[in-house]
Amino acid sequence: MPNHHELHASPETVHWGFFDANLPPALRIDSGDRVTFHCISGEPEDMPADLSVVPSETFEIHEKCERGPGPHFMTGPVWMNGAEPGDTLEVRILECKLKADWGYNLIWPLFGTLPEDFPLLRRLHIPLDREAMTAEVPWGGRLSLQPFFGIFGVAPPPLYGRVNSITPREFGGNLDNKDLGPGATIYLPVWNQGALFSLGDGHAIQGHGEVCLTPIETPLIGTLELILRKDLSIQFPRGETDTHYMTMGLDPDLDDAAKQALREMIRLLGEIAEMSPEDAYSLCSMAADLHVTQLVDGNKGIHAMLPKEAAPRKT
Repeated sequence: MPNHHELHASPETVHWGFFDANLPPALRIDSGDRVTFHCISGEPEDMPADLSVVPSETFEIHEKCERGPGPHFMTGPVWMNGAEPGDTLEVRILECKLKADWGYNLIWPLFGTLPEDFPLLRRLHIPLDREAMTAEVPWGGRLSLQPFFGIFGVAPPPLYGRVNSITPREFGGNLDNKDLGPGATIYLPVWNQGALFSLGDGHAIQGHGEVCLTPIETPLIGTLELILRKDLSIQFPRGETDTHYMTMGLDPDLDDAAKQALREMIRLLGEIAEMSPEDAYSLCSMAADLHVTQLVDGNKGIHAMLPKEAAPRKT
């Protein structure tokens, strides 16, 4: 019988700004278990004037956790019993809930999509209405919120050592893909025994591209179902929604990221529908949409979305 675990954010269960295959697990689970992750957001300088809106555990984590090269706080890692390199971790996103009434947005010098146009540091603190699920923006009006996690990651290949939390890679990490919200599934290749999965980087809302560096960053609570797949071996993250197949590309060059996402979709269609590469390429031109995932995380992102109804089934 699958178990449901609760993993709270604390100095013992959070890593700040990095991924590392040598991190000890914060929790051990079996395939099919569900985990509710509590995730904080914001470095000390990101805190609002009214500290009462900030989850109280944030301050102890700031004080006691080792600060890495990235700004993100990941809850985990979670050890999946039986996971070995070459396996796949299937992560079903069941729920994402706001954990606070506050979020923030950053413009940072030398970063973002237009650093030459905006050579400044600006930090906006934005009230969130958890009942109405809206954000009150300072230029007037309200935005409807769609919470999701920016970071889904297993531990990187051991030869990488410690890597920053900013740059998404083949182990996942800072994907910032707003289509990976509740109801979606992400598939991650396993590079280490136990997989060592972590979650973080809560967003209240984001546009495709995440152009100024951040959307509205905020603490979130997420419930996920984690499944070990011995029958599936992949080399790069994939996703799925109720209606679409999703493949991803990551590269400093956006053109190369698009090529990778497209090649991954052609490969996926070969696997699930036994389509020839030529037929899959044509189908992608007819029915697949290429979205700019994000432009600001070193490796830029493109993800391809193909309606499931467009993909032929194996006979």
